[in-house]
Amino acid sequence: MKALEDDIRAWIDSWNENPRAFTWTKTADEILKSLADYLTKVTPLAGDNQRQT
Repeated sequence: MKALEDDIRAWIDSWNENPRAFTWTKTADEILKSLADYLTKVTPLAGDNQRQT
């Protein structure tokens, strides 16, 4: 997500000088890896949350 945030900030910074639509792409492998990393982080948290209720 850091790369996306950096790209959006760069687009905002350059908007007045060079207005254009924002585009950002990742490969399918990059998306799947990012999702797998995210799920690895949040899955244990979801289990902890269910036990507390």
